[in-house]
This record gives sequence, C-alpha cells and structure tokens, in this order.
Amino acid sequence: MPKNGGIRKLVQALAVLGLFLGFMSIPTVASAAPQFKVIAFYNGNFDSGHIAYVKEANPWFANLAAQNNFSYTATQNWDLLANSSQLSQYQVVMFLDDLPHSAAQRSGFQNFMQNGGGFFGFHVSAFTTNANEWSWYHNTFLGGGNFRNNTWGPEAAILTIENRTHPSTKNLPAVINSSVSEWYSWTNDLRQNPDIQILASVNPRSFPLGTDPNQAWTSGYYPIMWTNKNYKMLYANFGHDAVGSNGQGTSSTFASPDQNRFITDGLMWLGGGTQVPPDPGGPISPTAWYSVINKGSSKCVDARAAASANGTVIQQYACNSTNAQQFQFQPTTSGFTRVNNRNNPAQVIDVAGVSTADNAGLQLWAYGGGNNQQWQPVSETGGYFHFVDRHANKCLTVPGGSTADSVQLVQLTCNGSASQSFRVNALG
Repeated sequence: MPKNGGIRKLVQALAVLGLFLGFMSIPTVASAAPQFKVIAFYNGNFDSGHIAYVKEANPWFANLAAQNNFSYTATQNWDLLANSSQLSQYQVVMFLDDLPHSAAQRSGFQNFMQNGGGFFGFHVSAFTTNANEWSWYHNTFLGGGNFRNNTWGPEAAILTIENRTHPSTKNLPAVINSSVSEWYSWTNDLRQNPDIQILASVNPRSFPLGTDPNQAWTSGYYPIMWTNKNYKMLYANFGHDAVGSNGQGTSSTFASPDQNRFITDGLMWLGGGTQVPPDPGGPISPTAWYSVINKGSSKCVDARAAASANGTVIQQYACNSTNAQQFQFQPTTSGFTRVNNRNNPAQVIDVAGVSTADNAGLQLWAYGGGNNQQWQPVSETGGYFHFVDRHANKCLTVPGGSTADSVQLVQLTCNGSASQSFRVNALG
C-alpha cells in the first residue's frame, strides 16, 4: 500500500486528468457513506474574475465536503443535466459560473428541481439580458428577471440578514461583512414576489459600493441572497474575485467567515445533512475587560509603553496581563462598539488621521464619536472574532502576519486570515 504522500500524488493526478476530460470528481475520505452528493457545474473559461473564483471554489468545496461528510463532484459537462439517470444520483446541483444553455440541459434541470432536488447558484448563474428566453428559470424560479446593472470594481459589502430563521441563516448575526465581489441588480423587485424569501440585502452603510464612481451604488435596495419557497434552492449574488493586472485573483470569495457559514449551512439544508452547530464562543460583555489575542501570533493587543495619551501606538506584544493589554467593548449603535483601554477608559482604539486606506496605523485617542473609533466584533468560532471599523469597513490586522513584538496594528481590507482573527479572554 502506498504511503500518504503517494496517495496524495495519485489523487492530484486523477484530479488533473479529470480536468482535461471536463469532469472532476474530488474524492471525500470519510468513515461512513456520504450524507448526500453534490454536483457542481462550471465553465471556467470566461471573465478573469469568474475564473479566479472557480479556481478557488472547487478545492474549497471539496474540503468542505471532507469536513462535513458529503461528496463533491465538479464538472464542465453541462450535458449531464439532460441525463436523468446520472443526475438522479445527486441531491444538490450547483451552478458556479454559468447556467444551462441547450433545451435538453434546461429541461433536465427543471425536472430535477420540480421533483425535489436541491440547488445552489452563484453570481453569474442568474445573469441574462433576455429573461423570456427561459422564463421559468429567470422569472419564476430565480425571480430576478433581467440583469440591470452592476457595481465596479469588486468590493466587500455590509449585509443585513433579513431572515434569521431560515436554515441557511439561523446561525448568522443581524449584520455581516461579505467577501469581495462584483454585485448585480435585477429588473424585477423581489420584494413584490410572494414566492421569494429574501435572506440578505445590502446594508446602507455599504454605500457607495464600488470603486468606480460611474458604476457605484450610492443608494437603493439590493437583495444579495434569497430562496424560492416553492423549491429547495438558494441563490447568492457573490462569486467574482478581484484580479490583478496579471489576471491572478487578489481576493477570496471565501474570506468572510459569516458568508462561509451561510454556504455551509445552506448546503447541509439543501442536501438533507446534519448541520454542525457553531462553536458558541460566547458574546462579548459590555462591562467586562478582555485581553485580545491574535490567532496567528498568539500575542496581545497592547498600548505601547502602557501610555494612554492621544497618539499612543496600538501594537502587539507578548501577553503580560497589564492594564495596557486590557480592553472593554462598549456598545455605540448598530452592533458597533468603542474599544476602551483600561489605563484610561476615555481613550479608545482609533484609526490615525481618520484614514480609509489599507495599512493605516491604529492608536489611542480620546473618544469623540467618530466612525474611525468604532468597531464591529464579528464572531467566528472558538471565541475568535474579527473587528471591522465603521468608517472604512476594514479589519483590525497584524500587518504581514508578523509574530514580532512592538509591531503597530493597522486596518486592512478583510481577508479572513489569522492576522485578522482575535480571541477575547475575559479577565477577573
């Protein structure tokens, strides 16, 4: 029997061969039969943002399958939708970056859904400028109708969770931060469709959404995640990574822990699997004092030299239980808090210069109600949180994932890394 390294190489070789054949089955090692089976259809050859997303989506979903004991198969052969005997082997169909185009593919998918199958669609899987060409899918099933416009460039958004009782959203807070995406709007108002249940929409704090003023949303109502109550289905408007000049992805669709929780819980609901409850972690008390420990470096958030004057650098430092490393999360409004330092509770963690730029340094400053002085704790698992500032929608970060003492902390576009994940420990 080959050793583990040999097994991994064999699996990798089979996956590569599958890609060339247009069909990739990623095996899931499990001690029991899979709870359910997922087949994901993708194109993978148009639009660099979609290509970058697909390249990270397939291994991410394969890993999710291994963790949750379901099987995941990815294929570029859309004609499998027309093969009822093949399709009946799966409980969930996913469209990653395209949708069926032939009459046989469309008919096969519609029959699958009308006979109780599950569906999870992403981003461009709902795109059309001629909804009447396949009215059942675009007008009845998804409900959005035609594509109307989009934001540009890709940015993260703040999302309001409108329904927190649905199986896909029941473990989410009232407001979450998405990962980076390009966002679409539609000609049909989903709020007027009694069959559609909107699960999440753009929170007004996101505006302007988009880096190009000519393609940014500055106001309005935009649904992002929804379900059709007549089918076992979910649609999510994310699935477009930002890319650099070399065509390589510079963001991750899977950088948001809350968004990932929606995907995971949604898939388990669609497939009829057992949902794993989130690690309770526990809420942050507004009256307790906490040490705040970075996941990557295991070092504490610290006020340099135990000072409390305006401009005192906020850094990471070996944990030592001093007042310089003790913070209180006192609520302001809409889920945000001011983060007081115990040496002088009137002094809070502040983004220097009211900057909105990546890598702007953090400091102590007298609280004046500024948005650059307010942070939203976003729960992850195991007592970990990431902290999002109110004025720039960026995360408290250890720059470069450093493990060194005395490194000044900064704000940075949220990316889901350990450098942005912090455990809060209540102190006596």
